[in-house]
Amino acid sequence: MLKKGIATFTLDTGQCPKWLFERMVKLGSQIVEIIVEEYGPDEFIARIADPVWFQSLGTVVAFDWNASGLTTVLTASLKEAIKGKEKHLGIFICGGKGKTSLKTPDEINNWGEKISLPQESVSNLVYSSRITAKVDNSLIQDGYQIYHHSFFFSRNGSWAVVQQGMNQSNATARRYHWFSDKIIDFVCEPHTGIISNLIVPCLNMTAKESEKNRQISTQLIQNRNELFKDIQILRKHSDSVSRMVALKHGQQEFVFAEFKNTEFHYHPVLNEDFSNNRYLEKILLKLCEHKPETYEKLIAVEGVGPKTVRALSLVAELIYGAEPSYKDPARYSFAHGGKDGTPYPVDRKTYDSTINFFKKVISKMKTSQHEKYAMLKKLDRMI
Repeated sequence: MLKKGIATFTLDTGQCPKWLFERMVKLGSQIVEIIVEEYGPDEFIARIADPVWFQSLGTVVAFDWNASGLTTVLTASLKEAIKGKEKHLGIFICGGKGKTSLKTPDEINNWGEKISLPQESVSNLVYSSRITAKVDNSLIQDGYQIYHHSFFFSRNGSWAVVQQGMNQSNATARRYHWFSDKIIDFVCEPHTGIISNLIVPCLNMTAKESEKNRQISTQLIQNRNELFKDIQILRKHSDSVSRMVALKHGQQEFVFAEFKNTEFHYHPVLNEDFSNNRYLEKILLKLCEHKPETYEKLIAVEGVGPKTVRALSLVAELIYGAEPSYKDPARYSFAHGGKDGTPYPVDRKTYDSTINFFKKVISKMKTSQHEKYAMLKKLDRMI
């Protein structure tokens, strides 16, 4: 069973040595070709979407197992490994780290033209790339800013996203995985298995527990007058709101008559001046003009980011009592668990499955190399 989600690592400094990257490319090229030959391109996409398998692949090609560079360097090496063979393999890798991530939609469009994909399919792939980045950056507000986004897809339309966020305050990175075949709803628990060592304070608008908050946030946009009336209520009590915001979840309960006896525990807007934010007001006006029918369409509107999501969530909670989830969606340690049971006992089934998979791949690689060697010797004798 695939586990998709988040892994937390220490931030890397420096660059991957040229000699190591070149070898990662060569080994990665052979691994990819054998997986596609044995299992097909869609299976490769599914494997990439599994962070445990992705982590194992990074270890196999010899990058640091516990560093943020595993994500960026492994992805870059895979992209280089299949360069010139994309059509043959039926696999395409777009995006990457920093400014390269911004080129993802253009790269998807370019490949769409080269392999003659229907325009609708290309548009769906571009949308999937954009909405996954928006969700992880705006709906899961865990303090990690996305700086790496890679989009893998097959000729058949199966896709996976591997993206990574950085938290400079605690010097760690966190990886997010998506897989097209497992997504039912982009804004409701799209990460079905989340991997991390670090649990952090978090506004999680993708949680099922946030459903009511998402619904009211969407409804607020449908009624502009009511929304700004609610905002004025918050502005009127901005001092009280600021005091309440400073308290951690569960420490104390507050009741405001004006807020329909709603209990308010904690909301991550500590450093924001909610009472005087003209940019936020401009975005809310823009949303009211669009009148998005669903929460997914709401966050897809250009300009909508973490602050807009927090503002609507705050109104929905304080005024209407729709408390969102504040639980970090991260649940598991990366790799296969720990012998001491921290954060959970070694997952033997997944561990053995990974070992057996790579055994088959490596065995096939050895066979291929032996066949090539035998062919070269035969040619040498003929000459």
